[in-house]
Amino acid sequence: MADSLQEALPDLIVLVQREGTVIACSGGAAVGRLRPANPDGQRLESLWPAALAKLLKQLIRKAISTRGQAEAQFDDEGRAFEVRVTAQGPERAICLIRPTLIAAQEDSLDLTEERPRAQLDRRGFLKRFKESVSLAALREKQLAIAVIYVDGIADIGQVIAGDIAERVMSMAIMRLPTLNSVGVGSEAEARPWWYLGQLSESLLAVLMESSDRQAIEDCVTALCTSLRQPLDLGSTAFHLTPFSGLAVLGQGASSPRTLLDQARAAATEARRSGSVTPRFFTDTLQLRSLARLDVTRELRDAIDNGDIGLRYTGRHDLRSGELVTWAGYLRWLHPLRGEIRPGEFLKVAEATGFATLLSRVALASLSQDFATHASRWGPEVRVSFGPLRHHVLHQDFIDDIVKFLADGVVPAERLELRIAEKTFIARPPSDFDPLASLGVRLVIDEVGRGMASLDWLARGQIWGLQLDRAWVTALGTDAAALKVCSAGIAVAKALRLTPIATGVDNQALCDALLALGCRQGTGDLHQLAFPQAAPAAQVA
Repeated sequence: MADSLQEALPDLIVLVQREGTVIACSGGAAVGRLRPANPDGQRLESLWPAALAKLLKQLIRKAISTRGQAEAQFDDEGRAFEVRVTAQGPERAICLIRPTLIAAQEDSLDLTEERPRAQLDRRGFLKRFKESVSLAALREKQLAIAVIYVDGIADIGQVIAGDIAERVMSMAIMRLPTLNSVGVGSEAEARPWWYLGQLSESLLAVLMESSDRQAIEDCVTALCTSLRQPLDLGSTAFHLTPFSGLAVLGQGASSPRTLLDQARAAATEARRSGSVTPRFFTDTLQLRSLARLDVTRELRDAIDNGDIGLRYTGRHDLRSGELVTWAGYLRWLHPLRGEIRPGEFLKVAEATGFATLLSRVALASLSQDFATHASRWGPEVRVSFGPLRHHVLHQDFIDDIVKFLADGVVPAERLELRIAEKTFIARPPSDFDPLASLGVRLVIDEVGRGMASLDWLARGQIWGLQLDRAWVTALGTDAAALKVCSAGIAVAKALRLTPIATGVDNQALCDALLALGCRQGTGDLHQLAFPQAAPAAQVA
């Protein structure tokens, strides 16, 4: 798969010896005739025009002599390209060739002028952004900035490779709509002029000239729609999820830094809430941020006081209705506000470093609940625990589970671990083998929500695949949901795993899942009350 990915990359990557002999070459889907057919072992002069070969040699010598990078731009048949050469030791260098996105002129703010968008690095964008804000203030023009967080890039870098993540992001940026296609009306003045910059690996910024709030929102929506489309590299399709925040010059922000900070805050709020539409910054967001600071303090107190525990949902055999598992989910009983939903505090826990501690507290609560209630169940009924992502990725996670089992309260053969699909593929499957060898069942949760690896699923010692609730509940009304559920169940059956559904709330949905081959499920159809006691778990 790695080879096909490399060949499908838009940028051309060439490893060259100091004297000009090509060692290896990959990618180049976007450079047209500059992509050589069989370059290995050939000289630069035999692959490209003399002027380009000469330029590459000069850049290679410069990069190697300075032990750094050398960059230049050139034209080929009317197309503009840029080349970046990076030294790889004293005798060779890597050349990266890509099409150049022509920068817009910086000395004008004329909204009616047709200008192409620009792709700028962080330093270049911030410099130009400051100049644009200053000029807009002098001319009393409206500016808006959007910050777009592209979710999925970090996962690609962690699971596959950093250079693949960079190329995927580059390809997504190059595929963004042109200025003309982002228009939101028939009149030219209705289209905000904009330019683009990349602030970090997963963060984009777009500056727009407009006073029309709807035009600004439509422009950003069009860009996010483009980013959301699958990116095909070889035999692999990557799916990115953008979340965007907007801030407008003059509406509580007069400096570039404040404007950018407000847009970032709005993007963070959009990501936290899972919003697919752009979020404008308002004072309400500031109040929410202060409220989350209070939640952080209260969460720490709740952990210390033992207010964090688990609530349980029964999982049943869909055909017989027999109880097979009690699935535990995080539960916070606040002394004043009652039960607080996990969605209100899990993101805070992850952002403040409490996630691993919170997961360990919940694990301790599971032990206490099992000791209290297991005598009422049959010996075949298991308990299911879903550790949080940060805990699963922690280096001590396997040891934590082994120590938990060593206490002897919960037998290994009656413990099930539910691990989210995106979290599971972030660790080698063999990491979980010690738990499987003890008899612990491993269930991959939220199947269909993110990017999965069949190789990981096939190699891991897994017992079941649990479909994401959103797909299951839409099974009867959404054709796409039917396809996703059918595919997930088919994958489980092909890998000889147990397919599990969540949200089985009525008999019609149960019958549809049985027809697809699903065996077990949770939901209101077979609801049983688990005797809840006030959680009293504490971890030092």
